[in-house]
Amino acid sequence: MLGSTHGTLTTDFRARVEACGETPRTAVHSSAAPSADDAVPMDVSGRPLQADVPDLDRFFRPESVAVVGASDADGRPNAGITRRLIAWAERVGARIHPVHPTRPTVFGRTCYASVADLPEQVDLAVLLVADPLPVIEELAETKVRFAVAFASGFAETGDEGAAAQERLAAAVRRSGLRLLGPNTNLNAFEEFREDLDGPAIALITQSGHQGRPVHTLQELGIRLSHWAPTGNEADLEASDFISYFAERPEVGSIACYLEGLKDGRSFLLAADRAARNGVPVVAVKVGRTETGARMAASHTGKLTGADTVVDAAMRQFGVIRVDGLDELQDTAALLARARTPQADGVVVYSISGGTGAHFSDLASEAGLHLPTLSQAKQDELHQWIPEYLNVANPVDNGGHPVGDWRGRKIIDAILADPSVGVLICPITGPFPPMSDRLAQDLVDAAERTDKLICVIWGSPVGTEDAYRTTLLGSSRVATFRTFGNCITAVRAYLGHHRFTARYRSPFEDAPRTPSPSYRKAQALMRPGQQLSEHAAKQLLRAYGIRVPREQLVTSAAAAVRAAGLVGYPVVMKASGPQLGHKTELGLVKIGLTSASQIRDAYRELTDIARYENVPLDGILVCQMVERGVEMVVGVTQDDLFGPTVTVGLGGVLVEVLHDAAVRVPPFGEDQARAMLRELRGHALLEGVRGAPPADVDALVEVVLRIQRMALELGDELSELDINPLMVLPRGQGAVALDALAICR
Repeated sequence: MLGSTHGTLTTDFRARVEACGETPRTAVHSSAAPSADDAVPMDVSGRPLQADVPDLDRFFRPESVAVVGASDADGRPNAGITRRLIAWAERVGARIHPVHPTRPTVFGRTCYASVADLPEQVDLAVLLVADPLPVIEELAETKVRFAVAFASGFAETGDEGAAAQERLAAAVRRSGLRLLGPNTNLNAFEEFREDLDGPAIALITQSGHQGRPVHTLQELGIRLSHWAPTGNEADLEASDFISYFAERPEVGSIACYLEGLKDGRSFLLAADRAARNGVPVVAVKVGRTETGARMAASHTGKLTGADTVVDAAMRQFGVIRVDGLDELQDTAALLARARTPQADGVVVYSISGGTGAHFSDLASEAGLHLPTLSQAKQDELHQWIPEYLNVANPVDNGGHPVGDWRGRKIIDAILADPSVGVLICPITGPFPPMSDRLAQDLVDAAERTDKLICVIWGSPVGTEDAYRTTLLGSSRVATFRTFGNCITAVRAYLGHHRFTARYRSPFEDAPRTPSPSYRKAQALMRPGQQLSEHAAKQLLRAYGIRVPREQLVTSAAAAVRAAGLVGYPVVMKASGPQLGHKTELGLVKIGLTSASQIRDAYRELTDIARYENVPLDGILVCQMVERGVEMVVGVTQDDLFGPTVTVGLGGVLVEVLHDAAVRVPPFGEDQARAMLRELRGHALLEGVRGAPPADVDALVEVVLRIQRMALELGDELSELDINPLMVLPRGQGAVALDALAICR
């Protein structure tokens, strides 16, 4: 972890934003009705394109506070809470007013019988009552801006509690105030050290105790500015706080512990605001495993689990997902305070060759770039390091040079290399005096460089002076306790800056008016029904997606004529609104080359359909397309994010490998191409074993057209599955050979 802050490690937030060509916006209180000029822009499906940023200044720094249900009775929980709130109000300079119907005073302060009796309008009301609903209605009349409800027994308890929470949320919406909770706690009113400077971590938790490790970072000199314990999120949610913190100049990173997302769209808009402002968001999101996963009719639906979508959405908008609270601490601390990297090269420098090799293996496997130092740089290092030791990267000093003047020379020489952006020094255990001198040299060098220096102090004791005083006392060295946490944090640090350097908000180019394709598609939709393959392909044609030459016929003679027009060889398939996977029923015949085969196939297909009691709208006679890479592209509806787009390996591979990538619209060409790079089978598109490279440009175009369809049709389209989409050799396009569509 980074040590105490005696200086600022990063440029001022406003300067960073202005350098990107964007001026920080003035926060707008979200409960205020926007004027015509301030109206939030909407996309084609009527969803907002900008985050609504609540003005939470008066929540975190109120001028006046009411404590409803205040008490000073010995042994009562409310008495302890009231005492803590009084102490917090004194720290932030707020006037505090106890409210209780039967108490004239509380802790020597005048106590008011009701909110209506308060001597002034208050910014914040803290509700220490079992049922906050009646109080919310009182607060509405006094125009209180914010309230906090600690009471439990709401959505966390089941259906009855969820209904009570919805009644509370409805009252809040009518009132015009903003509510934190219910089922929250005192974390928002914690004491934050005022003697620390530099960029701070802002903390958001849906379980208060899970934020304790991050809050404790202050004891190591790492600044925290805010803590938002969002509880059940009847009103204010994690996304509101992300949007607010992303505009705060003192916030260097946002650390989140999330158990669920209230609204996927709001979360993406908040993450987008943070990405545009260059503020990293680091999150632990529980729920990687699924219970009771739904079975969808399409391949796409089976590929796209709830956590798969959450994970993809976070990566798409630059949210850094970590697994443990220790990773949350270390990654958020590094991202808050480290300067922008000058290069992405990582050099590993150690006393021991074994240590350097071990760490380098782990770092390389994690995707960090460990450049081989130039021969000139190696020759320079060998001035101080014996010739028989490796200095190409990792750099092994053999131990002895760190004990004298040579140690600092080596560090400075490595940092002077333009390919080096990060120097990592694993010290697996204290070995005085060498480890003490090495730690001091690293700290001294860090004061004179803009490059990141990381140290892993591997001793399990952690009481050594080199660790407690030298390393943690530095504002410029990032100190970790494990290899894994260091690698996770450095990878996130380099990845975040690469991401924000090229980030362009996808909401800027999201369609706001329907296309001509949408009007054609709407005429084909059948609410509550699954379309036949023929109708589904018409839907694709409406959006300019190529399908094979084909005809729908209702007689053997018509099938023979159609085959002549389509061109032999042909494929024949049953087409009907209730047909999903036709191959399993024997309702697909391929490679037909004569009129007699056509007549036999027609008779067999209709007999099977009759036996299986499957209604048909006809038999499709299709052009046979053989040469290409089979892919699957589709749309599913996610409960949180709405329509999502999936691409993966198709044909039989979709059933075996489940190799797919997901994105949440809107997204641009860069994200469509990134989806393809994520696939384990991406090499198939590049051409393997003599096969020509596939037409990736055409595949990307199909993905973007499907995205447009998903945005415009919205929840009218429950599922869409193109499998296979045959991607032909480069320059020849892509053809949707089969399609399934389910209307909502």
